Amino acid sequence: MSAGIVARTRRRESARARLVTLVLAVAAVAMFALTLSYGDFQISLPDVVRSLLGLPTPAGVEYVMHDLRLPRASVAALAGFAFGLAGAIFQQLLRNPLASPDVIGVSQGATTVGVVAVLVLHLEGGVVAAAGLAGAVVTALVIYALSWRKGVGGYRFILVGIGIGTVLTSVTSYVLTRSDVKIAAEAMIWLTGSVNGRTWPQIVPLAVALLILAPLALVLGRTLTGMQLGDDLATAFGVRVQASRFALLITAVCLTGMATSAAGPIAFVAFMSGPIAARLVGGGRPVLVQAALVGAALVLVSDFIGTHLLGSRQFPVGVVTGVIGAPYLLWLLATANRTGRGG
Repeated sequence: MSAGIVARTRRRESARARLVTLVLAVAAVAMFALTLSYGDFQISLPDVVRSLLGLPTPAGVEYVMHDLRLPRASVAALAGFAFGLAGAIFQQLLRNPLASPDVIGVSQGATTVGVVAVLVLHLEGGVVAAAGLAGAVVTALVIYALSWRKGVGGYRFILVGIGIGTVLTSVTSYVLTRSDVKIAAEAMIWLTGSVNGRTWPQIVPLAVALLILAPLALVLGRTLTGMQLGDDLATAFGVRVQASRFALLITAVCLTGMATSAAGPIAFVAFMSGPIAARLVGGGRPVLVQAALVGAALVLVSDFIGTHLLGSRQFPVGVVTGVIGAPYLLWLLATANRTGRGG
């Protein structure tokens, strides 16, 4: 009888997970369509579909769609997907809601190298994306090495990452203060996290990276269920803990680096997506796909709010996600402190 109860419970959890995934996918697609349709130049949804399919459309639609709105919506969805997936990997792998790439220094690594590439070396395009990715990977490797004590512990990794991130933030600030005021002001918009003015040469590398890294993350993510039981039990079940952890971390770091290079370090998306997805799905199962969809929807919604719903002035998407995420971080810290889980 107990086996039957367990089987029914698992079926219910699987059904709920599939339903949540479907709802999140529909929400993300609907928000993507709304972003393409709504604005000073209104485009009907049928015309949006016709334009995407390459069919004839009224005058002006092609330019607004393919030169202005489609790149913006695409980078918002792709970067949000990457941030959400990366954040969920970090949090579930290290079993700590604070273990997010934008909290523990990985995003700062990509940001610092990207700023140096643009403001000091005067690079652009795909070279900046590669530099940001390299910065994220090197930063993660340094954190991993400094955290190693016969394995990598979650709290130790987080504390070392926060320290490294603080140093990198200081380096970024120094580079900005030594740069031309006009160029530094433009860089600050990207540093806030922005999808405005994105072009296809900036988006294509992110899309290609996702085509490779997202399936890899889902395959590697099968080991997360075992690792959430603890290293000893996971090893007993045949999981190669350290090798799997390292592979997942590198995959998540690459996702973070590419998303940061394309859209800047959009605040708290990686941090919030996993917990939101976990609460929606329930149970203790990994929620990588759901977290990625939450991230995509969150960035699309936040960009729509910053662009259309806050008066005549437009705000970068990172400002909106920061306003949403900062209270959640404070609440999480206060709750962890009251329950004695602050580390």
